[in-house]
Amino acid sequence: MDVAASVLASYDQTWAQLRDRLANLDDREYLWEPVAGCWTVRGTAEGTQADWADPDPIPAPVTTIAWRTWHIAVDALDSYSRRAFGMSGTGHTGRTWVSSADEAAALLRQAVDSFRTSMGRLDAAALDRRLGASWGDYADHTYLDLLLHAHREMTHHGAEIALLRDLYHARHDA
Repeated sequence: MDVAASVLASYDQTWAQLRDRLANLDDREYLWEPVAGCWTVRGTAEGTQADWADPDPIPAPVTTIAWRTWHIAVDALDSYSRRAFGMSGTGHTGRTWVSSADEAAALLRQAVDSFRTSMGRLDAAALDRRLGASWGDYADHTYLDLLLHAHREMTHHGAEIALLRDLYHARHDA
């Protein structure tokens, strides 16, 4: 059994579901804040930036679709691609992001594709290789672990995006 092929196929299916859920997303919905105190992306003196705190607040704040797309694309997939393969799908780093739903969907697609392409080039031996010291606490994890973690990030936050879309439409279409 080719475990990597199975995980990559599941990654692709998860992306297809999220891509479909992003169809027809407009800027109002993308930036909609369902409760006070949401984390989102905001215009700042440094450009459009995602809200962030370190350490994470407890409880974590509710986040917007804009924040979730940034988190998946830049904070997760692009940061993994940069560290593991020296690549970036979006060209964004840190908290920098975009205020347009169309631009966010296109950049998210680029991040998903860049990470997927790089992971798809690894053979079984490479997937079993440790990430190494530059990954800090994750040094002993493998590239397969990284692929599984990226898949979990897209699944988890993609489901939250889908729920936010459902709530937005239930509230605004009535």
